[in-house]
Amino acid sequence: MSDFDAIDSLLASVAPEAGLPDASVRRELREQAHLSKAQVARALGVSPSTLAGWEAGRDPSGEARTKYAYLLDGLAAKAAPPVSPAPPASPAASAASQSEEAALPAPAAPAAPAAPAASDTASAALTPDDDGDGEEVEVLIVPEPCVLCAHPAGQRVAGFAQHLDPADCRPAAPAPKTREQKPAPAAPPPEQPARPADAGARSGHRQAAPARRPQQQSKPPRGRAFQPSTGPADLIGQAVEAALAASAGDVETATAALVKKAIPDAMALLDATRIGGRYDVIAHPWMPDILKKQSAHGADQIWEARPKWTRAELPPGEHQVTALDMNGAYLSALKTHLPLGQLEHSAGGIGHDRRRAGVHLITPPHWDHGDVLPNPLGQRDEPGPLWVTEPTLRLLQRLSGPKYGLCEAPEIHESYTSGATEGLLEKFRIALKDARDRAIADGDEVTLEYVKAMYSKFVSTMGTSNYNRELYRPDWMHLIRSQAFANLWMKALKAHDEGLTVVRAMGTDELHVIGEWRRVFPEGRGVTEVKIKDSYTAGAPDAAVPHPEEA
Repeated sequence: MSDFDAIDSLLASVAPEAGLPDASVRRELREQAHLSKAQVARALGVSPSTLAGWEAGRDPSGEARTKYAYLLDGLAAKAAPPVSPAPPASPAASAASQSEEAALPAPAAPAAPAAPAASDTASAALTPDDDGDGEEVEVLIVPEPCVLCAHPAGQRVAGFAQHLDPADCRPAAPAPKTREQKPAPAAPPPEQPARPADAGARSGHRQAAPARRPQQQSKPPRGRAFQPSTGPADLIGQAVEAALAASAGDVETATAALVKKAIPDAMALLDATRIGGRYDVIAHPWMPDILKKQSAHGADQIWEARPKWTRAELPPGEHQVTALDMNGAYLSALKTHLPLGQLEHSAGGIGHDRRRAGVHLITPPHWDHGDVLPNPLGQRDEPGPLWVTEPTLRLLQRLSGPKYGLCEAPEIHESYTSGATEGLLEKFRIALKDARDRAIADGDEVTLEYVKAMYSKFVSTMGTSNYNRELYRPDWMHLIRSQAFANLWMKALKAHDEGLTVVRAMGTDELHVIGEWRRVFPEGRGVTEVKIKDSYTAGAPDAAVPHPEEA
């Protein structure tokens, strides 16, 4: 650590609470410097998601606040427009400046007046403008860059250097266009004294423009700076290789180590897949009370519609029941409409805006098909209105439509929603899916267990868990879970429509059916396939459906 670093550290420790600019300014300063969230977060010792929260309006505290304010002050200083150096002064002006510098240390005794400096001469040469508008014009001895064309100008008007004659500006101001008159070709600008950068080039204005183009083209596209050359999926492969190397090839030890750090690794993968994304992940927005736990060990008021249904009676006779496992249920559920920003309240009676997503207080419709299909709301005993998620509401509206006509449309009383997109986590989902598919094809159980832990723990800890403080989105957690339940329900409906007898629907991934299920669902380990979880015999004259463990 250099002496200046030690001084900076000392000043940071004794300074009062650092002031921070507005949230929009924080992000703008970082983007102007072409720095990614990952770079800044690494320098500050925080996660990119935490930095995203600061840029969204959440203020840090303590040492993190001081470091962040120090960084923003430095970026603001670098973002300030540089002061253009004045062109070399004429010999007369240089002599006058030297005379002024020689006069500065002189004692306060009577002395002959010193020659005025060049800047003093320029400032003193004020003459009224002859245009009749009352503006004062300063005649500059040392030309300054024109505010319109950046070429040397000999006058300053209202404090700004500029050419009084528009024809002197390069490029020349275009002639006004009319319907009857075509724009006249621009006349060649009058020859100007060559600047230092134009020395040796007599066609100054023709070479000046190409000289500036490489600098403009080298600027990275906004929002896509510092993209890694490797894809996000490589983060998974690198982590697995490092774990196997650290455990000397012990599969169980490597798997345990990877599962233990699945949450921070999932957040790092999320940040990597969001580089260049259209929307930012707002990690810590304000949440309404209905999304907050009612007690320390209680739950909030959101109903996720988790299915827990068993058919009351089977057709006569014995039947072979197959328990199917839906692969990657939570992984598939990452593709759902998620609210982007802070949830906003709206009263009922205004309909449902499908461009938004959130939670809704509804009176659910009556369900008349409980003997053959589970209730889309799950097993709920208490009647009356309840808060449901976006996937549950959309499922009920779909089933009430003309295609199915299975129930009435739900009545919406009030909502908390925000503008939404279905693709917010799509790159994150695809990176995990691709890694999972490769692991299955290669027989790589270490990577398979690691990926499963990443997406399952990502969903389960994004609410109020102490294991993931980088993302506080209980609304997302409820929506993703409900989407998994809705996906399972639609598979039950598909089985029913294809002639299978639906026996059970449990949780996110368990569906029990009677019949030739392979003509309905493809068998395999992919996320669009199913595999056999269990098989048992059930059914007898006047007998209820047994549990698989009791069969």
